[in-house]
Amino acid sequence: MILWLSFAILAALAVAFLIAPILTSRTALAASSRDDGALSIHLDQLAEIEADLGRGVISEAEAAAATGEVKRRMLAIARRSGKTRGAPSRAGRGPLILAAVLVPVAAGGFYGLLGSPETPSLAFADRADEQAQATEIAGLAEKLRIRLEGDDSGGPAEGWGLLGQTYMRMGRVEDAVWAFERGSEQPDANSAIFSRLAEALIRMDSGIVTPAAQKAIEQAMELDPKNPAAVFYNSVALDQAGRGGEGYDLLLAALQSADGFAPWMPSFIDQANRLAERSGRPPVDVASFAPMASGAPGPSAEDVAAAGEMSEEDRSAFIRSMVDRLASRLEEEPGDIDGWLRLANAYTVLAEWTKAASAYERALTLAQELPESDPRRAQAKSGLDRVAAEGK
Repeated sequence: MILWLSFAILAALAVAFLIAPILTSRTALAASSRDDGALSIHLDQLAEIEADLGRGVISEAEAAAATGEVKRRMLAIARRSGKTRGAPSRAGRGPLILAAVLVPVAAGGFYGLLGSPETPSLAFADRADEQAQATEIAGLAEKLRIRLEGDDSGGPAEGWGLLGQTYMRMGRVEDAVWAFERGSEQPDANSAIFSRLAEALIRMDSGIVTPAAQKAIEQAMELDPKNPAAVFYNSVALDQAGRGGEGYDLLLAALQSADGFAPWMPSFIDQANRLAERSGRPPVDVASFAPMASGAPGPSAEDVAAAGEMSEEDRSAFIRSMVDRLASRLEEEPGDIDGWLRLANAYTVLAEWTKAASAYERALTLAQELPESDPRRAQAKSGLDRVAAEGK
């Protein structure tokens, strides 16, 4: 309500100062111009006060006092301007006054129809909680930085990666680049640290894949050719180099080699379709790249395609019913390790970390009876570690 009232006051002031020149003559033009410029400055000050109040930089009492002082100065300017103006010129005033009044009214009406005026504003207490949380995160990041820099061995790459990710969430992209670079210099640096470095460099340069980012992508791909982030940014680099068709093929190969649905698939498909438009390749959809294991109950390609036409609520219910059906079957057939791995992956996509961890644990128990070379042992273990980290 306070925000709406502030907008109304500002709109009324704007209308008043639009109409004022119309109602008066153009005598004392130089003085009038100076006064109009001063009024514009004061209007900007009102907007800045409102913005500072919204960010919590100043209190409501301070905002009210500052607003009152600015308005007092505006009224003084208005009175002074009134003394220097001549008799009103009535020619053509009507249409101009009508336009000055109707424009803000029409704008408010359009916002009421197309905007979200019913959305509640964020309470000051909630903003204070957010600020406290941001301060706490910044403090933890600083402690982690000090600990890593104090490590005689240079600090683990995983620690530098965590620090870089924290900086990215805080919007400190240049600091994130620095942290990822430090991590990439460590002997235990893996593909993930290089792909995160590439992402940070690309974001820092407004989406441009620079030579430094290209080098990071190549190092990530060399360590793990299947790293989804590295593959994605490699396709971006190829597109910017005028080789969008190669980028499309790269994405398609990654999608086709997937064992089942993975969280990175939608972004791959969106990027592939963007490249397809420019390279004349056929578009793709998620239904083509979500195969289910033979004989296992689950959605067919037709089911997935039909789900794409459902509403968000119906689609969620559809996915939930399939996951529940798979979970029920595994309770009756608990020895199906592939089924537990699929169920764990489904729960991961749904961000149900506890259930995902439980399913991975069941799969890991069954995997102990498999040969050391069986990839499902590593899949169950890495999946459990990933879920444990995400669910914290």
